[in-house]
Amino acid sequence: MEFVRLGQSGLKVSRLCLGTMNMGTPQWKPWIFDEAQSLPIVKHALDAGVNFIDLADFYSTGVGEEVVGRILNRLVKREEIVVTTKVGYDMSDKPNGGGHSRKHVMDGIDGSLKRLGMEYVDIYMLHFFDVNTPVEETMCALNDIVRAGKARYIGVSTMYTWQFAKIMQVCERNGWHKPINMQLQLNLAYREEEREMVPYCIDQGVGVSVFSPLARGLLTSDPKSTRNQTDFFTAQMYGDHASREIAASVARVAERRGVTPAQIAQAWVLSRPGISSMLVGADSPAQFDSALAALDTKLDADELHELERNYTPCDLINDYTAGRRIARESRLPQGAFETQLERAA
Repeated sequence: MEFVRLGQSGLKVSRLCLGTMNMGTPQWKPWIFDEAQSLPIVKHALDAGVNFIDLADFYSTGVGEEVVGRILNRLVKREEIVVTTKVGYDMSDKPNGGGHSRKHVMDGIDGSLKRLGMEYVDIYMLHFFDVNTPVEETMCALNDIVRAGKARYIGVSTMYTWQFAKIMQVCERNGWHKPINMQLQLNLAYREEEREMVPYCIDQGVGVSVFSPLARGLLTSDPKSTRNQTDFFTAQMYGDHASREIAASVARVAERRGVTPAQIAQAWVLSRPGISSMLVGADSPAQFDSALAALDTKLDADELHELERNYTPCDLINDYTAGRRIARESRLPQGAFETQLERAA
């Protein structure tokens, strides 16, 4: 396993990060694993050298933290792993049950630590940008959490670049701890963050961790999986013609290589500039192995063109643009894949 510094911090994380949204209770969503099902996946990731574990209080409405926390506390020493969790999405239907107010952020860290059975998290992250709370209020609360020893660092996830710039400016102006990690969605079917957010993070020395490298399962070429059959966000985010053509290109490159489509899609993500770590939300130890193989998979020029030729700009995927996509058209294949498609026709 390769380890990298997360941005300009001294924190070293594995290039693969174990995503745990699929761990908790199936009462939350039908594709969620319970503790017994989650244990072998977590153990396999740790045995492979992964030290970076991503959670959120929202996953299974807190049960995810309980399940993963118990597993980690049984399998590994606390100081050997980097644990991150997120705050923001509603944990109850009460007026202060969500968001990034000082009250909810302070209640959130205490709740997460209790569920995890830990004295601190390594990175405490905002799950989104809360437009209803002053940035100063939120970032002051996060700074106090670090000063209190309940988190070692802070991070953010899924927002516009100008919103992240506002956060960084507020921290700079007040001498508060700045985020060291931006967690964002990036894959062959969604590359909008490469326009501004990733270059901004590189410029500011912020580490980037990527979730959904398989476009919520679209790029695995397994449309009949439980996740793809029951997660309506997959169709909402990746239900257009261009996304399906991209998935077909991934399958063609994988077939030519004799590997899984997942390995090809993950190798592409790991090759992108500025990407520190890639989240892997595996349903089995074998699925996690495709990400391990992707670490050593180098794509050639023809393969890259085939993978990227169908992509055109689309609406950003975040809390404010759900369900809005623009029409997208593909480019023509070239090289080895041009010949392959001619034969198929």
